[in-house]
Amino acid sequence: MEESKDKIVSYYDQFADKQEKTGINSRHLSILDKVMAAGLQSNHRILEVGCGIGTVSSLLAGQVKNGEVLAVDISPESIEKAKVIWKSHSNLKFEVSDMSDFHKPNQTFDFFIFPDVLEHIPVDQHQRLFQNIQEHSHQDSVIFIHIPAPRYLQWMIENEPEKLQVIDQPLDSGDLIKSITSSGFYLEKMETYSVFFEEKDYQYFIFRSQKPLHQSTPRSKWQILKERISIRLRHGIK
Repeated sequence: MEESKDKIVSYYDQFADKQEKTGINSRHLSILDKVMAAGLQSNHRILEVGCGIGTVSSLLAGQVKNGEVLAVDISPESIEKAKVIWKSHSNLKFEVSDMSDFHKPNQTFDFFIFPDVLEHIPVDQHQRLFQNIQEHSHQDSVIFIHIPAPRYLQWMIENEPEKLQVIDQPLDSGDLIKSITSSGFYLEKMETYSVFFEEKDYQYFIFRSQKPLHQSTPRSKWQILKERISIRLRHGIK
C-alpha cells in the first residue's frame, strides 16, 4: 500500500507543472457556479479535498471573503506551488493530506468540496473518507462532489487511455450515494451534464446533513398554481 501511495504522490508532484500551465478552465468555473447555487455564503468555512495547485480553491476563497478555505492534497509539490501562487488570499490555507490522517479536533466545515478527485481515490477507501467528513460536519453541512460521468470515463479508458491519471476509475453512482448516506447525509441533487463534450462528460452531487425534520411548511397555493399553469402552457395542455 505504501508503494502504491508513493507512486501516486510522485505522479501528482509531476502533474503540478501541467496544472499551473492550464490555469482556470470551464470545468473550474462550472464547479464554482454549482457550489454557489448549492448555497455557499460569504461567511462559510470550506474544506476542499484534492485541491491540486489551488485553482478551484482560489475561486472559492474569492466568494467566502468573511469565511475561509482549507484546501488539502496528497502532493507536497502541488501544495508548495499553491502556497506561492495564491499567497495573496489571506483566507486560504493549504495542507498536505490524503484525508486518512486528517483530524481537526472541534473543527467543523459548512461545505466539503471534492472537485474531480473521488475517481482518483480507490473505492475501498471511500467509506472511511466520508466517515471522517462526518466527524468534521454539523447539522447544516453540505458535501459537493464533481466527477467525470462514469459512461464517459469508461469511453476514455477504452479509447484515450493516455489522457488518464495514475488512478482513474468510473464511479458507480449508486455505490457512491450509499457510501455517503451511510455517513449521515442525504442526496439533494444529482445531475449529469456537458462541460467539454456533448455526450455529457461530468456529474455533480449535492448532499446535506441528515438532520430530522421538525415541521412541514406548505408552499403557497399561488406558487403551485403558477407552476401548474406554466407546465400546461409549455406542453399545450388545455
